[in-house]
Amino acid sequence: MEGRKFTIRIEEAPEGGYTGQCMELPGAISEGDTIEELKANMTEAIELVLESLEERAKKDRKLVIEISN
Repeated sequence: MEGRKFTIRIEEAPEGGYTGQCMELPGAISEGDTIEELKANMTEAIELVLESLEERAKKDRKLVIEISN
């Protein structure tokens, strides 16, 4: 994930700790007892989602379009 930045929405969990969801990759969610643990867990979740998308993209037909303003 070198060079990529993702936005994580963080919420405090009622039972303690934190939950997070990546705004750019809604399937990437995780939790942690601390913000640092959540950050590490979210990094792993994002990497897994990106790997899954990459594998799926290899099998799919592709169409690239450009939209200009």
